[in-house]
Amino acid sequence: MPFTNFKTPDPYKYLNGFNSYHETEAIPGALPIAQNSPQKPPYGLYAEKLSGTAFTAPRATNKQTWLYRIIPAASHTPFTPVPPTYKGPTYKGGPATSTYQFHQIPNQLRWDPFDIDESVDFVQGLHLIAGAGNAPTRNGLGIYAFAAGKDMDRRGAFYNADGDWLIVSQHGEMDVQTELGRRIYIRPKEILILPRGVRFRVSLPAGPIRGYVLEISTTGHFELPELGPIGSNCLANPRDFQVPIATFISAPPEPQNPYTITCKFDGGLFTATQPHTPFDVVAWHGNYYPMKYDLGRFNTIGSISYDHPDPSIFTVLTAHSSTPGTAIADFVIFPPRWLVAEDTFRPPWFHRNNMSEFMGLISGDYDAKTSGGFKPAGASLHNIMAGHGPDAGTHEKASNAPLKPAKVGEGSMAFMFESCFMVGVTEWGLNTCRKVQEDYNAESWSGLKRNFAPPQGKWGEDESGDRLVVTA
Repeated sequence: MPFTNFKTPDPYKYLNGFNSYHETEAIPGALPIAQNSPQKPPYGLYAEKLSGTAFTAPRATNKQTWLYRIIPAASHTPFTPVPPTYKGPTYKGGPATSTYQFHQIPNQLRWDPFDIDESVDFVQGLHLIAGAGNAPTRNGLGIYAFAAGKDMDRRGAFYNADGDWLIVSQHGEMDVQTELGRRIYIRPKEILILPRGVRFRVSLPAGPIRGYVLEISTTGHFELPELGPIGSNCLANPRDFQVPIATFISAPPEPQNPYTITCKFDGGLFTATQPHTPFDVVAWHGNYYPMKYDLGRFNTIGSISYDHPDPSIFTVLTAHSSTPGTAIADFVIFPPRWLVAEDTFRPPWFHRNNMSEFMGLISGDYDAKTSGGFKPAGASLHNIMAGHGPDAGTHEKASNAPLKPAKVGEGSMAFMFESCFMVGVTEWGLNTCRKVQEDYNAESWSGLKRNFAPPQGKWGEDESGDRLVVTA
């Protein structure tokens, strides 16, 4: 089935297409014809440009959207730091700033499922687990867990100046109001991409929510991976990404009852107020916008002869570094799929990587970890050159399984954030959350048996250890 069978239907309509140039107007004629900034835009609107790249970025990578709104976003009071009491125990900033420290750990790490906190909203319920780099130099990455049980304030909005967010829903449903469209509906096994600077608000129509966030603080953005010899289709197809249609609120300004705008800037939170709604964009056109994607629409590629391919064949989105073929972040999923390879150990092989791998589980069981320790809403981190692979039980089972066609991952969806950065762990992620499994390494790999069986005779090193000798 090329889509997820959601329990709740999506109540909204969308535009379709990744990186397409879209235009949409809530009132016919609100978009200017053949120009971006007329002396007097239609209906008394203001023209406002939202730039996702430098003005002089190459045409192929240039991202911008022209907004036609009732009052410009510039009209607000000065931003001031939020009181420390607002952050409380839930918001942990990031990516790293000059005052924020990561624990750099070579060990394999795994977390039990993160708790749901029903007393906080989406922003308050963010926890930075791990990351690298920093936002001011646009060379950073942050990995968060989120859990919330309350709507964000109806007279408020949030935007992230530090980078783009890729939100992975694991539990519950999110109704996301953005500047570029009033509603985007997100359910488990769907993702939401929120570009840097776009203002939004999250409400919870069906109770508490939980999930993961990947933040990239770079000059680039999430892109679809190149397909190379695969051809022109498969993996995540561009037409399956959904973009909000312009809608707006036209409420008169209320100076005595202002809206609050919260901004994340270099890992800190700042607030400003304005008497008018931030959700007043009547029309827009461009290629810089939020969008959602159903992971069930991913068209999986795999081996139909022998050997287990690299996990890069499961890449949904990538964020490029300056080194070709090396990503600051790849978003990779492991959906239900058929395995048919002959004479092949079918789960992932044991490996040590030049990249860091953070994994999460949305639902079901991950086929490379059948011992039960990797659970939905949990996570694992295998940092650069940390050895990892299937646990001992999975290895034993797969080494002796009949090699007939088999469907793996039924009802499951695991994912990976992969990065060329050495990913550090926050104090919250290592200690405060109290979710780290201290016995992860021993539980997974201490039970691996020695199966070495050389040919007849005695093989080993001589006493000096300099050469291999064979004794019949």
